Amino acid sequence: MSGGRRFPASVYGRGDEPDVRFSLANERTYLAWIRTALALFAGGVALELLGGDLSPGLRHAASLVLVVSGVVLPALAWIGWSRTERALRLGQPLPASILGPVLGVLVTLAGVLIVLALVLP
Repeated sequence: MSGGRRFPASVYGRGDEPDVRFSLANERTYLAWIRTALALFAGGVALELLGGDLSPGLRHAASLVLVVSGVVLPALAWIGWSRTERALRLGQPLPASILGPVLGVLVTLAGVLIVLALVLP
């Protein structure tokens, strides 16, 4: 176990210190999900503000999907980071990530709404 207090204790209070390269790779992955969340959030805001020619209801729905995705994704990324870090510390197999499928569904939904907003009057 590592000495000292580190946050979150539910992760760092267990197991042994893993190879630093694996912990840093896990952190880089977490930060990549945060960048993705910022892009989704910005895209949703931009679509709402600049998508004037699109069907208002569908544009608003697509914007909402993107903004909500940008808000929810960091929480899911944190959960994924902590699950992976805990598995590394305990020498267990890495857990499957739910981020990819969830993000895929949400972006597909937003894309379908945007396409509908483009083709419908």
